[in-house]
Amino acid sequence: MSVAFALIGSFGLFLLLPTLVIAWGSFTTKAGDLTLANFTSINQPYLVKAFVQSVSISAVSALVGAFAGALLAYAVVTGNPRGILRRVITSASGVLAQFGGVTLAFSFIATLGFTGIVTIFLKQHGIDIFPGGTVWLYEVSGVTLVYCYFQIPLMVLVFLPALDGVRPQWREATESLGGSTWHYWRYVAGPLLAPSFLGCMLLLFANAFSAYATAAALISQGSPIVPLAISNLLTSEVGRAKPGLAQALALAMIVIVLAVMVLYAALQRRTSRWLR
Repeated sequence: MSVAFALIGSFGLFLLLPTLVIAWGSFTTKAGDLTLANFTSINQPYLVKAFVQSVSISAVSALVGAFAGALLAYAVVTGNPRGILRRVITSASGVLAQFGGVTLAFSFIATLGFTGIVTIFLKQHGIDIFPGGTVWLYEVSGVTLVYCYFQIPLMVLVFLPALDGVRPQWREATESLGGSTWHYWRYVAGPLLAPSFLGCMLLLFANAFSAYATAAALISQGSPIVPLAISNLLTSEVGRAKPGLAQALALAMIVIVLAVMVLYAALQRRTSRWLR
């Protein structure tokens, strides 16, 4: 009972209370009066662009991470369940999935930056990855690439249980009935794994959509994504005059992430029916 109360208290203190504070601030002015102006101000072009780019970065990195991570997870499952390959990949995925922020940004800058090791090596061999002097690593395309670095190992971790739940006997039964590999994936494994795959993709989307530190370390100017826009509003003179605008942006992000996580939970419940 005490553990349950502790969990409920932690949820209220660290999740519910901050959300309520943000929600209240988004509906009030600096003087404390109720208003909807904070939400109507979101339609400014640079904020709309930030939302569009945040969604595009999250969607692309989630797609790349989901497909690449699923292939890597499948390669692990088809090997020895107690072999060194599985132990190495799962251990590395557990570390790399949490490897973000300034450390990850510095690693990519040192590797693929304008004076990075790989960039200089390729330039010495006649290959210029930054034609015209455009350093795409510090733009939206670069952020998308860097996000894939922690999206792929995260997909490996969350998709492995679903792949482990697929029984070898199902493939044998398909083959005994005259079915091919295509029939097995089309009518047996594919439909069973689809809800888990889509749910994991939604989890990757939410993970990228709420990421901040890595993009903040890569991009020093502008607000190409919503987390950076919120940060700039909280630290700029314009933002201090309208603190509710930053909170309205944060509440919009919370609503989007909450909707994604509700869909993720629904898909996971559907997957758990045949994993038991």
